[in-house]
Amino acid sequence: MVETKYSMVINASKEKVWGVLWNDQTFRDWANLIDEGTFMKGELKEGCEVEYISSINGYGVTSYVEKLILNEYVKLKHLADTKENGTENREKEWTGGTESYQLTESASSAGDVLTELSIVMDVPENLVDYFNEVYPKVMHRIKDLSESM
Repeated sequence: MVETKYSMVINASKEKVWGVLWNDQTFRDWANLIDEGTFMKGELKEGCEVEYISSINGYGVTSYVEKLILNEYVKLKHLADTKENGTENREKEWTGGTESYQLTESASSAGDVLTELSIVMDVPENLVDYFNEVYPKVMHRIKDLSESM
């Protein structure tokens, strides 16, 4: 695994950005840029498990919500690479990695509310180039969705 980092300043409150990240409809919108048809199943709550699943190929990752501070921070630990029903383990490509989302709010000199979104994730070595290519597009999509709400 290789740790990758992405960040962007968004002209919106951290509550709006959080909503874009984790609301089902907007999550599907931006996550679709990573893996077509991706959706999240489960409750994003500390101590719970969630699954990221592609409706196209049925593959996904089961993750444990290690830490959650509403509208500010979430850290996920990937427990298993699974098929859609969550019972069939596969190549363990993501297993053991972590993924975190940090939202830090500030104000511009003009008084506008700004939120810096920082994402840190462990990526399998063979996917680093792909993520470094696609994640700037993902960040811009999250920014566009957040600023248009």
